[in-house]
Amino acid sequence: MKFDSKLQSAIDHWVHVAAVVSPVSSEADYDALVERMDALMDHIGDDEQHQLIGLLHLMADQVQAYDRAHRGPPEAATAIDMIRHFMREHGLTQADLPEIGSQGVVSEVLRGKRPLNLRQIRALSARFNVPAGLFVDEG
Repeated sequence: MKFDSKLQSAIDHWVHVAAVVSPVSSEADYDALVERMDALMDHIGDDEQHQLIGLLHLMADQVQAYDRAHRGPPEAATAIDMIRHFMREHGLTQADLPEIGSQGVVSEVLRGKRPLNLRQIRALSARFNVPAGLFVDEG
């Protein structure tokens, strides 16, 4: 069977890509995926249009799926819930979260008026040493 060049390229490289985006089946797989995700986020930086952003999203989906199935917060927890949780846990106020922005920006995020961007998600993940997927809402 003949495939178009993009599909053929994906087929030719799948063995390498599958190792990064396959479902997580153990804690060791999870830890390795989070490490790879962190490295990819460092590579992408703040560029939300980067050509590898789709790969980052696939990886985040696998982290979230494992978190929901094996650990993490209940499914009902949103990015805002997680921010509030970490604020309570660490005794922080809105002004204590420069990773998100000014107190006004933090307020807008917490009221659901403004979504977190990739830079903010990366910064929160690094600050609290947790997977970035905790600050990404589904849908």
